[in-house]
Amino acid sequence: MAKRAKAVKPAASAKTGNKVIDVTIVLVEGGYASTAIGPLEVFHSAGVLWNWLHGETPQPQFKVTVASVDGGSVTSLCSLGLVPEMAIDDIKHTDVVIVPASGWDLRDRVAQETRLLPWLRKWHSRGAYIAGICTGVYFLAEAGLLDGRQATTHWGVADILRQRYPKVHWRTEQFVTEDGRLLCSGGVYASIDLSLYLVEKFCGHEVALHCAKSLLVSMPRGRQSGYAVLPLSRPHSDDKIRAAEEYLRGHFDDDVSIDALAQRIGMSARNFIRRFKAATGSLPGAYVQMLRMSAARELLERGAGSIQTVCAKTGYADIAFFRSLFKRHTGMTPAEYRRRFAQMNVDRGELAGGGPA
Repeated sequence: MAKRAKAVKPAASAKTGNKVIDVTIVLVEGGYASTAIGPLEVFHSAGVLWNWLHGETPQPQFKVTVASVDGGSVTSLCSLGLVPEMAIDDIKHTDVVIVPASGWDLRDRVAQETRLLPWLRKWHSRGAYIAGICTGVYFLAEAGLLDGRQATTHWGVADILRQRYPKVHWRTEQFVTEDGRLLCSGGVYASIDLSLYLVEKFCGHEVALHCAKSLLVSMPRGRQSGYAVLPLSRPHSDDKIRAAEEYLRGHFDDDVSIDALAQRIGMSARNFIRRFKAATGSLPGAYVQMLRMSAARELLERGAGSIQTVCAKTGYADIAFFRSLFKRHTGMTPAEYRRRFAQMNVDRGELAGGGPA
């Protein structure tokens, strides 16, 4: 019997260097090969490629194992043969499981891979993070892991999954969702979004940014429109507070009063504040502030306009207050942050120089 795995503590690995995160990528028959290979290359590059490009010692952050249900090779949707290292039952420890996109005949795919479902449930119960990419989310839903949780998937199968799994809170406007150590992403390119999201979660923002820069890809997109704001609160099951969080994520740049938000979800202001703090760990005002700072970081990373423009787009009128607040959250002024972290264009000169000034 496999030794019981401990839940991963995301903040520990990169900064202490004491833990390499074990990732298992499960190959599925008739799937999209890129949604298995893309994550493999992102995880392999984290802490390695950027360091190599800059003459620094590589510091691998992840150990990736590729498995299939029975240990045999699989054939992708485009007839590319993929050979795993082992069968899923041979995995003795894993911190993260990635289920790539399957084909579009979802029921047939699940019928062919029924042994995968109890295996996913087992590892989730042992503390592992389980991630489904695009149509691979179907396996998580069929395993019953997503009931009562937020999830996303490819828009082309969203209606099918809504009908088949009505207990799941589908958020198909999102590229990446996380709820209770269950992660979902929509679309083939979102496999990169999800992988970088996990790099940032386990290794920190700087390692993820360096990984993205070295691979010449963008940092994770949170939504199909607007800003890529990552989840900020701890997992909880308070549906009314979840609704309030969702509203704030869509309106963080507006002045939303406590009274108006409490009334929106049918609570008194006092009860709302108490429940919001109990569920998220933050007061509503501090939560909005974190949302705004996260959005400001992304705008600066993407080189979006002047500091004044970033200030206005994130809901602040006083640029001096914005600068002070941003420095308190990041340890840098907005200008310093942009100089350090602005993502490069696909340009060899910027690659050598580490990004635009």
